[in-house]
Amino acid sequence: MTTGSTPGSFEYKLQQLIQSEALPSVFIDTVNLCYKPLARALVVRQQQQSKPLIVGINGAQGTGKSTLSAFLTLILDDFYGLPTASFSLDDLYLTKAQRRQKALSIHPMLEVRGVPGTHDTNLGMDVVHQLLDADACNKTPIPVFDKASDDRLPQSLWPVFEGKPQIIIVEGWCLGAVPEPGNQLIEAINELEKEHDSQAVWRRYVNDQLKTDYADFFSLFDLLIMIEAPSWEIVYQWRLLQENKLRERCRAKGLDDSAVMSPQQVATFIQYYERITRHCLGELPARADYVLSMDQAHRITSISGLKLE
Repeated sequence: MTTGSTPGSFEYKLQQLIQSEALPSVFIDTVNLCYKPLARALVVRQQQQSKPLIVGINGAQGTGKSTLSAFLTLILDDFYGLPTASFSLDDLYLTKAQRRQKALSIHPMLEVRGVPGTHDTNLGMDVVHQLLDADACNKTPIPVFDKASDDRLPQSLWPVFEGKPQIIIVEGWCLGAVPEPGNQLIEAINELEKEHDSQAVWRRYVNDQLKTDYADFFSLFDLLIMIEAPSWEIVYQWRLLQENKLRERCRAKGLDDSAVMSPQQVATFIQYYERITRHCLGELPARADYVLSMDQAHRITSISGLKLE
């Protein structure tokens, strides 16, 4: 515990969040050197407009999008006094039954959550608009998807954001992604596409979603933050770590962890994400408002457009 911090204080809450995220105590350096300056930049942007600031956070699997979102929310809300609502693109996944129906009617690979076409973007837009239109008395339900059971929780179990936010944060692996040119879809880029999408039906459908429903959703964002992984190859290691943490949380709570993926399942699963992730790594840094570049050791080495102290 930080010397001098007392229960309820901002520093105390920071330490509690570091512990709840299972991060080392030295992570406070990342908070002070990177997250706090970024939060300060968001405050300045929010003060320049008359409506709540909508922030998108993009990053490959395992880069720490949810961690960044959690710390920014705490800093903005508790330190700067700006009510901040946040949710994940992952919490907008279609239900298991809805994805199964898409698998039957469009392509079998759409039963697996992840790519554009497996989210309810209308739900996401509804949540954002409810938050934008809220007043001090409103309560906005925030969707929750349970990855352990691979299904959305019933609305009765969703957390509720009370009042009107000044900042809205949405994090997700493909936020801000744009479609690839059609000729780039012809050749498969991994074994999954070769074996299960030999006619390119799935990847063309996914690419088309980025032109329509997802483009509409992404257009709501006032600015985009990208957490830039050093390469696609590191994503497997980081995603496996994420899955192991999920298993530990399930076991700690006495919950069934049978749906948590094995290393081989993770290796197959991330191939669903590979095409769009590689495309984002190639072109999104030039479009994002802030880019947090990471090294192989999962450390932020720089933030473009932001002076670090």
